[in-house]
Amino acid sequence: MSNSGVESVRDAGRTRADRAASRRVSMTDVARLADVSPQTVSRVSNGFPGVQEETRIRVLAAMRELGYRPNGAARALKSGQFRTIGVILFTMSTTGNVRTLEAIATSAAREGYTIMLIPVAAPTQDGVYGAFTRLGEFAVDAVIVIMEVHLLDTATVSLPPGVPVVVVDSDAGDRYSVVDTDQGDGARQAVRHLLDLGHRTVWHVAGPEESFAAQRRAAAWRATLQAAGRQVPPLLRGDWSADSGHRAGLRLAREPGCTAVFAANDQMALGLLLAMHENGRAVPGDISVVGFDDIPEAGSFTPPLTTVHQDFASVGRHCVEGVLRQIRTRTAEPGVTIVPTRLVVRRSTAEPRG
Repeated sequence: MSNSGVESVRDAGRTRADRAASRRVSMTDVARLADVSPQTVSRVSNGFPGVQEETRIRVLAAMRELGYRPNGAARALKSGQFRTIGVILFTMSTTGNVRTLEAIATSAAREGYTIMLIPVAAPTQDGVYGAFTRLGEFAVDAVIVIMEVHLLDTATVSLPPGVPVVVVDSDAGDRYSVVDTDQGDGARQAVRHLLDLGHRTVWHVAGPEESFAAQRRAAAWRATLQAAGRQVPPLLRGDWSADSGHRAGLRLAREPGCTAVFAANDQMALGLLLAMHENGRAVPGDISVVGFDDIPEAGSFTPPLTTVHQDFASVGRHCVEGVLRQIRTRTAEPGVTIVPTRLVVRRSTAEPRG
């Protein structure tokens, strides 16, 4: 047998993956074997929804057979983009930050991007610059900052130029692209609901004083009562935790004129419910309670909690869309995108007795 014949026999015994190993397998090769378009291969590779299960299985089988692996580094060098969004945040101890981060990660993945998380231990200008420096080492395309500008230790915040930035839940004014929940309207809906039920006034357990969201909710609570010509009770301060809500609830349980309470988040409302139960005050028979956030467990509280729903998925989507627009247009987009809130009425509110 000639040398060429031997080589032919050897080649016939090799698998597609063996032959592909001698050259880089492309997305087009996978598409040809799976009998789909390269775009479909890309969607399967990046985990996008909307691909029929039968097609997805066929594409994955073709990838395995050919030994295909997406080459992110090569794609980045070719396009000048790393398809990575950096996320800087001060704390992961609050429900809002955690759910916002989850929504950002989900929306980024849907667009074929990954996220790089950089927590900042202290809310200082140096801390933010340090986070940007660390993100620069990983070559991100844009940055989403989950922070409140007034927490920084300088009068104004100046983020490094040339990097697309979206700031979440912040009073950053017209300097940056900002995405925020409509904190004020959510609080107005909560207070107005209690007044419409017939309560003479509404007490408030606010979040920490340094929190922008807590400030907005407390201001709207006060303004709504004043606009209705109602007495504004003393404000009680919590720290977003159920324990702080419980402490406030122990005090409110001893207030004979207290029939309605608006808590600035659901965790503090949970503590309130416990304190009322411990002191023999029925909810909503003696005291109505409204929260804010609409955490997944809110409907399982005893009683199920009336609360203001925040659309964290929409916040995350707007953040990702905002940085992607800046990447495409190579221009900053100062301005504020407000995500509406809505009141979810459950069984923790009712008309006052008598």
